[in-house]
Amino acid sequence: MTDTTIINSTVIREPGRVRRWLADRHLLTKLGAACFLTILLLLLLTPLISPYDPAAQNLLQKLKWPSAQHWLGTDQFGRDVLSRVIHGGLFSVAVASITIILCAVIGIVIGAVSARKGGIVDEMLMRLVDLLIAFPDVVVAMFFIATLGPGPVTLIIALTAVGWTPFARMMRGLTLEVSSREFIEAAEALACSRWFIIWRHIIPNTLGPVFAMAFLRFGHKLITVGGLSFLGLGVQPPASDWGTMLADARNYMDRMPWLVIAPGLAIFITALSVTMIGKGLEFERNRERRESETT
Repeated sequence: MTDTTIINSTVIREPGRVRRWLADRHLLTKLGAACFLTILLLLLLTPLISPYDPAAQNLLQKLKWPSAQHWLGTDQFGRDVLSRVIHGGLFSVAVASITIILCAVIGIVIGAVSARKGGIVDEMLMRLVDLLIAFPDVVVAMFFIATLGPGPVTLIIALTAVGWTPFARMMRGLTLEVSSREFIEAAEALACSRWFIIWRHIIPNTLGPVFAMAFLRFGHKLITVGGLSFLGLGVQPPASDWGTMLADARNYMDRMPWLVIAPGLAIFITALSVTMIGKGLEFERNRERRESETT
């Protein structure tokens, strides 16, 4: 009887916890997450929902207006625009996601180590951050691509080379803030190693702001990937992404504007949705900070 009561009470309380968790989320977070999850679902189901082969050409159907057969029309080679938008999103979102994950991991480690080590190590790492952060992503990417050749791996390396610096700078400040708390002093009094304190106490207590920055930076990386592909420095034919589609359609935008609108709108909506998530998480963190200060 007691076990049943406990199980039933747990089952009854669980929906309340979910509702409270959702209620605590900022409106921007919920709207952005709903939009971005929908985009991810469409991209993951690409083989099932793509109506045509994105690389299949049919010159008899070139530059057709949107219709029931081709919802977004066809391009100058008769390829279905909707299929190309869906398939092109896989490359753009994948490169941006991998880049952001690598930037966050590298920045977290370097920022935490810099703050905990202090002294000459901290000074050297922060001067390196100041140096690299002055270089625009596009300039660095063009240098790497000119050296290593175009391709997704080169693009990820190039965007990661300087993309970790904002994370490192923020993580250093967060680490200094967390290091002044009592549980860190207690861990140091127990002779815990520096790495144990970083992995067990510092990083778990700083992930919230890191997630917020990651979502905010994701939109920037997505637009950078599109811009490099537009210049021909990203994915190479016959593959394509949103930036390549924009480059291919620029000569037809006066007659066939949807060739530009479709990939441009895809970049805009995706970047906007992740930016909304990041802003929402930022608002939630500021709200929690104000509540903790008042209490």
